[in-house]
Amino acid sequence: MTAASLALDPYAERPWLASYPASVAPEIDPAEPRTLVEIFRRSVADHADSVALESFGATLTFAQFGRAARDVAGWLQAQGLKKGDRIAIMSPNVMAYPPLIFGVLLAGGAVVNVNPLYTPSELAFQINDSGARMLFVLENFAHTVEAAWPSMSLDLAVVMTPGDLLGLKGKLVDFVSRHVKRAVRPYRLPRSLRFAAVLKQGAAQEPRDADIAPDDLAFLQYTGGTTGVAKGAMLLHRNVAANVAQATAWLHPFVLEASGRERPQKMVAALPLYHIFGLTACLLVLVRIGGSCLLIANPRDIAGFVKTLRRSRFSMISGVNTLYAALADHPKFADVDFSRLVFCIAGGMATQDVVARKWKKITGRPIIEGYGLSETSPVIACNRPDLKEFSGTIGYPHPSTLVSIRAPTGEPVPLGERGELCVKGPQVMPGYWNRPAETEAAFTSDGYLRTGDVAIMLPDGQVKLVDRLKEMILVSGFNVYPNEVENVLVQHPKVKEAAVIGVPDPHSGEAPLAFIVPRDAGVTGAELHDFCRKTLTHYKAPRHFEFRDSLPKSNVGKVLRRVLREEVEARKK
Repeated sequence: MTAASLALDPYAERPWLASYPASVAPEIDPAEPRTLVEIFRRSVADHADSVALESFGATLTFAQFGRAARDVAGWLQAQGLKKGDRIAIMSPNVMAYPPLIFGVLLAGGAVVNVNPLYTPSELAFQINDSGARMLFVLENFAHTVEAAWPSMSLDLAVVMTPGDLLGLKGKLVDFVSRHVKRAVRPYRLPRSLRFAAVLKQGAAQEPRDADIAPDDLAFLQYTGGTTGVAKGAMLLHRNVAANVAQATAWLHPFVLEASGRERPQKMVAALPLYHIFGLTACLLVLVRIGGSCLLIANPRDIAGFVKTLRRSRFSMISGVNTLYAALADHPKFADVDFSRLVFCIAGGMATQDVVARKWKKITGRPIIEGYGLSETSPVIACNRPDLKEFSGTIGYPHPSTLVSIRAPTGEPVPLGERGELCVKGPQVMPGYWNRPAETEAAFTSDGYLRTGDVAIMLPDGQVKLVDRLKEMILVSGFNVYPNEVENVLVQHPKVKEAAVIGVPDPHSGEAPLAFIVPRDAGVTGAELHDFCRKTLTHYKAPRHFEFRDSLPKSNVGKVLRRVLREEVEARKK
């Protein structure tokens, strides 16, 4: 941007500030903790006897939470963990997960969150790219680790169970998982240890202070780009701590007022903690405010999920459109006690109007949409928490966050006009792990992160997403990158060419549609789907296929996905 364009920047005066709730300052408090370790230690001390975590009907107080994290930290340091070493965690939302996260951070390490649904090749790539020394994995997914083991450089794998840290109830939970639900497949790992042994050995250690600084790495949060190559967003302690402070400043006064200060604040954590939205919104913010986190290990079991909700009086819930839709469709969901529910937040994908209307009709509360990226820890903007009706926008930029809507030339566009949403703030990552070229491409010349999303800013400062510059497909809040899927498809001997786009799907928001130029006319979509599932996580594998003689291409031979999208759109008219 030139000096002249900056002078004419309509976003320089931050028009959204005039629409802030009276309780929210334009900047976060500089006295807020700047490391996650400091946040955690304060909360453990201030809320020692309060319930911090709940799973399968069992609870941990903040004091117990702190003790378990301390034992993990002591064990890790006894294994020679050095400051900055990466430790991977591959698990759904079970009781051991939060103490593991904070145990790694207390020890001075950085957390690499791994999707437990990954295939062996996806797992191996992330482990090797991050340089993780150890992997903590729920036993239900240990067979994937076994398959990937020869391709990974790991010192050790630590195997967890759903019943870890649940006391006597944990034995029953593990018995049901292994023998009734048969959720654990046989596996053998060359170098492994049980999580229970880690806690026992760690309890005998006195962890040293790792002297964590704001600029130390806290998380390597893997995400992708238009190339489909996964990249680790480097989230420093100061980035994530700032986003926790921003979210707390935005939400907490409202939640306290609406729910009553004497009542415990409980968040239903159905979003996976390995996803940046779930990590910050469901866990880290709740730790900061001394609230309770109700961990849902398998939100796909809607009947079981509803049964859990009927036994719990909760004040907050977070989810994505598909989860809200599935809950609202369940016949017994209306029997849940919503008397203490004050806040329902959505992100990860666009919330549909019909879902928002049905949700409010049942619960009495509107869905509040927010927006963010892995690269921004994640929250950039959010609707006012006192919103009465679903807005269809992503709300207002958070405190201490700058937003600029830019033309392709980099110049700010006028309010109300479309452009690329660009952001700057303390929650924005410094860059991608070991990828300087991709880091440089992600930022504007004046230091704004390019989100790749097309947006407009309304006169009152609300931001409305319009489209995406990226060709990423968003399936139930998870990123699917066309190149990655196409690269798998063309490995099939009966496929000559492939192109993948996203198409609307009533259940997942979007779904991959694969256009195939076959080498063998006998190839079927079912055959190709099964082939993809050997390499790709289920939500990445296309279920929709179209077969044709050729694909549209540019004069240099590049497949034009844009033309394919236009063809699909034209069919609807």
